[in-house]
Amino acid sequence: MDGLFSLQGRTALITGGSRGIGEMIAEGYLRAGAKVYITARKAADCMATAERLSEFGTCVALPGDASGADGAQSLAKQYLEHESTLDILVNNAGAAWGAPFEEFPESGWDKVMDLNVKTPFFLTQALYPALKANASAESPSKVINIASIDGLSVNMMQTYSYAASKSGIIHLTKRLALELAKDNVIVSAIAPGAFASQMNKVARDHEDMVSQAVPSGRIGQPADMAGAAIFLASRAGDYVVGSTLTVDGGVTHARGSGF
Repeated sequence: MDGLFSLQGRTALITGGSRGIGEMIAEGYLRAGAKVYITARKAADCMATAERLSEFGTCVALPGDASGADGAQSLAKQYLEHESTLDILVNNAGAAWGAPFEEFPESGWDKVMDLNVKTPFFLTQALYPALKANASAESPSKVINIASIDGLSVNMMQTYSYAASKSGIIHLTKRLALELAKDNVIVSAIAPGAFASQMNKVARDHEDMVSQAVPSGRIGQPADMAGAAIFLASRAGDYVVGSTLTVDGGVTHARGSGF
């Protein structure tokens, strides 16, 4: 078991790492021994989180807007000014938009698709040489896409582009996994359920109510997300290729029963 879940000596880049699920993963990786770079649009928040997380290891802030192909290229260039190789890429940054079907705007569609689907693809593409550089069959590099249970089952909220984008990233994970495995770059995904965050304000502000709809009886905690992400990033997850790990307390299976 020695080293099975260790990230000692590994370098990770986490988009949207200043808060929520990205911050949970960043802290988990630092505690597991990785050097972590986090990025976020709001520079002050990104810097503050990196400073706080530095208590657990080396955490470097790379503030900036990574959305779209141009944003992905810019972030990759910024990262490569610090490192020549990358062991773990977590495509976590995301956006949501809700509006009635008859009124749903193109801007709400494009913003969500650009950040949730286009950015992970082009950031992975831009950083592919760095991901391949140190990768081997014995120690592959990892790309972990953060999806959502809304890409696996139907949420009746009118977040049309969000649900479509998360279903899209789950399928893209499978396709990328088959393409990149030959170069010892392993691609997988996580589909979180209810975790308290700025994006999921309902879980954050109404934990007791949301917990009633979760078979496990509670919302997700930081350790739940960190554990899943460490598993996929470490030696323990080397043989998980193209799969999406659902971390939701059972909600996906219960939605057909009225949840």
